[in-house]
Formats: sequence, structure tokens, C-alpha cells
Amino acid sequence: MSARERRKLIKGLVSSQPIATQEELRAVLAERGHDVTQATLSRDLAQLGAHRTAHGYELPDAPPALLPDLVRSVDDNGTLVVIHTAPGAAHVVASALDRAKPIEILGTIAGDDAIFVAPARGVAASRLAKRVREIVARIR
Repeated sequence: MSARERRKLIKGLVSSQPIATQEELRAVLAERGHDVTQATLSRDLAQLGAHRTAHGYELPDAPPALLPDLVRSVDDNGTLVVIHTAPGAAHVVASALDRAKPIEILGTIAGDDAIFVAPARGVAASRLAKRVREIVARIR
């Protein structure tokens, strides 16, 4: 596996599940058949810009840790997803979702305390609502 492929895999793992330590990440990679030294893993994480937080490793464009405190609800009507936030926080949450770039999101429109989220072509609004909830819950 090339360094580029390994970093892509690491990025996917760190983005999709909580990884608290390098040893935990090494174990997950080993389960997938990739034996990586701690030094290589450390270089890969640095190259990706990953940093440790109280919640584990995060990538630079991951949603901010305060996101769960700002989101009040996530609902869909079969066409759009509506996120209700704390007053004045909609633009912060929308920006975090835009930076996370989930493939399920076509775009966001933020007001003061509500966000309309349009699903990408072929993505059901219920699937998008579930994905938004996962992004928010991952930070908790």
C-alpha cells in the first residue's frame, strides 16, 4: 500500500469513527491487514493535519467540538432537511457542515436559528438527516 493510499484510509477511519490513540488506530489498520509502525502512523497523522482532542483524533475540516451544544433538532420532510439550532448559531453549524463536505449534502442555507439542507442528487432526505445526526453525535 502506498503512503497516499494509507493516508486516504486513515482519513476515512478518523472521519468515520472515534479514534482515541495512535495505538487504537494501528489496531484498526491491522484488522484491515495493514501493519504500520508508530513512527509511520505519526508522520501520516501529521501530514493529514490530524490533532488529538478530548474526543480523539480530528481532521482540520471536522466539525467543531461545540457543535452538539448548538444543534437542537434535525428533521426532514421527505425533500429537505431542517436543522434547528440555538439562536444565532445556524451559520456556525452550516459552515461546519459545509467544511465537513459529506457527499450527501448539495448545499446549506442558514438563517438565525434554522438551516435548510438540500440533499445531493439521488440522496433521500431521511438518509441525509441520519448522516447529519451522525456528524453531530460523533462529536459528543
